[in-house]
Amino acid sequence: MARSMSNTTAAHQPKPVVKEKDRDPVAAGKRDAAFNRSASFNYFLTDKFEAGVALRGTEVKSIREGKANLKDAYGLLKDGECFLLNAHIGPFSHGNAMNHDSLRTRKLLLHKSEVRKLEGMTKQKGFTLIPTRLYFRNGRVKCEIALAKGKQEWDKRATERKREADSEAKAAVARSQRG
Repeated sequence: MARSMSNTTAAHQPKPVVKEKDRDPVAAGKRDAAFNRSASFNYFLTDKFEAGVALRGTEVKSIREGKANLKDAYGLLKDGECFLLNAHIGPFSHGNAMNHDSLRTRKLLLHKSEVRKLEGMTKQKGFTLIPTRLYFRNGRVKCEIALAKGKQEWDKRATERKREADSEAKAAVARSQRG
């Protein structure tokens, strides 16, 4: 018996694959959540360490929204522990009465050997701990802290002159390649 072709159906076609929306570059760890631009201008940065940060949930969400600022922040070593002071993390937009304080002291998570090394180095005159950037790594917030020595006013002027000379050199190279 022959099959009737009056009621044909189209072959099953797979649904087009919808590309998953890319994650926020800050949350994915592709871009820094906060960067301390004034650190390299005001200080000579020597050794850098990566530290975890003990945060509350609303603080992590605020950092993902880009509400973190390290401009006036610094590190403090006390009783074998390291703390981050004066780092501003703005309140979470959808937070409630249990939202966090913007400028609270946060604990930095370092190995004991790193803390001992930092204690020895910061006891030297003029050295301090300055956070240089805040970023995500594997879903966790990390803070890069640097051992820093303050610059004098003439050091800052020399840095500015060097920066201007570099930018003029780049502009000259770009002009010569165009024309």
